[in-house]
Amino acid sequence: MREPSFWWHKAGCTAALLTPLSAVYGAIAARRMAKPGARAGLPVLCVGNFTLGGAGKTPAVMSLAKMLQAAGERPCCLSRGYGGSTAGPKLVDAQADRAALVGDEALLLARVAPTIVARDRVAGAQAAGETGASVVIMDDGLQNASLAKDFTFAVVDGTRGIGNACVFPAGPLRAPLDAQMARTDALLIVGDRENTGQNISDVIAAAGTRPIFHGRLVPDPAAVAALKGRNVYAFAGIGDPEKFFETIARAGITVTQRKAFGDHHRFTAEDAASLTMQNEHDGLDLLTTEKDRARMAGEPALAALEQRVRVLPVTLVVDEADELRRMILAKLRK
Repeated sequence: MREPSFWWHKAGCTAALLTPLSAVYGAIAARRMAKPGARAGLPVLCVGNFTLGGAGKTPAVMSLAKMLQAAGERPCCLSRGYGGSTAGPKLVDAQADRAALVGDEALLLARVAPTIVARDRVAGAQAAGETGASVVIMDDGLQNASLAKDFTFAVVDGTRGIGNACVFPAGPLRAPLDAQMARTDALLIVGDRENTGQNISDVIAAAGTRPIFHGRLVPDPAAVAALKGRNVYAFAGIGDPEKFFETIARAGITVTQRKAFGDHHRFTAEDAASLTMQNEHDGLDLLTTEKDRARMAGEPALAALEQRVRVLPVTLVVDEADELRRMILAKLRK
């Protein structure tokens, strides 16, 4: 599914027409978020975002997991497994499981730390505890009140911000901003500080005294070097494909063609044939995201495409990493 473009521009006629539906949806979402959650028996660190679509949550969870591991903690990631068929709780096998079962995000997280997929977040947290985890990192759980959190980050895209600042379906907000901010302990703004987009100042103002951190998605240097001087066909089926294309451009990689698919797009045999043709007949190197290639793994119809396509891994680098580490550890070890 592709999100409507009017979400990311100043509210206009279409958004105004949907405002009554947004009021109902927002009220229900805010009421659900206000409910008390069950305790997991171990600390829960939540990484979420205010809007539908991509903001950088998965790289943020991976970065936090590595940070906690370096500090001697045993993090276990908890994912809903969006796009996968299993209800869980299930411990993800990064080598054997397929995205169709556990979701693409869970496969990436499992490469960094033990990862549980569970639609029931409370049951998932309990399963995480059984793995010997000392802390749960809950991926995309800001609006889910079933599980009590000890600390919640809201990841904000530094370019897109909160779009037209309207609640779904009139805009991208998952619930009214004030209701979401009330459940948030700190913000992580991802993007170039010198090039922030719409509404970022409004988000910062709404944050009040909450800590604000800044992160950048840094592409893998070896992957960039291997693509320099090549003609690339870039494609992505993530929340914000433009972010991927911009990362490529900033890295100095020449993109001859590009294609955006819907978020969590399941590639078909027809997609594979079309992309492979671009590679064979036009001499273009195929380049995509780690999430997109994860959805190809184990799918016979996509085997040839998976072998041909290159990925551009990215790492979230937080400018205030030392401050962030101290704050998290102090909170978890209270």
